[in-house]
Amino acid sequence: MGVLSTSYPPSQGAFSDESFTVISQIVNFLAEKKSPLLVNAYPYFARVGDPMNVDLRYALFQEGPTLVHDGSLTYTNIFDAMVDAVYTALEEIDGGEEVEVVVTETGWPSGGGRDASVENAETYVNNLIGHVSSGRGTPKRPGREIETYIFAMFNENLKPAGVEQQWGLHYPNLTQVYQANFSSTKVFIQ
Repeated sequence: MGVLSTSYPPSQGAFSDESFTVISQIVNFLAEKKSPLLVNAYPYFARVGDPMNVDLRYALFQEGPTLVHDGSLTYTNIFDAMVDAVYTALEEIDGGEEVEVVVTETGWPSGGGRDASVENAETYVNNLIGHVSSGRGTPKRPGREIETYIFAMFNENLKPAGVEQQWGLHYPNLTQVYQANFSSTKVFIQ
């Protein structure tokens, strides 16, 4: 999401001036080839970067007091808001409205930092799976699948200490960190 200069509210999503020329060329190529734009969406970093304004429940797909009203659209979770901010930015580029967004990385750390816990990681991942499997889409793109990949399969004990080590569904010794419900899903793990 770093190429966006604005992501809130989602209807104001815009690519940064520094990236616009290059991203425009990429988007034109993707549109021509009918290929998606690959993005990483991490509600965790939005939450810890602005905990006063990003409610934990909003980041975890849980019901709570936070609803973001953006024109006629209402957002109940920050994941959808992030994806729709990218769609809005794409619409500002010729051909961009035809480019789909694929979320190639998302997840929640199970330890090592603020709001990083096994409980929150399990809640986020299972609520994400339920959300993207439902076929509801986002407020801006209702009824469209959101192809999504969970980061990561394993915790990475060779990374620097802290949250960077603890995004996996499993420990390096192959035991589960928490249970993820993949019973009926189109969510992938990387």
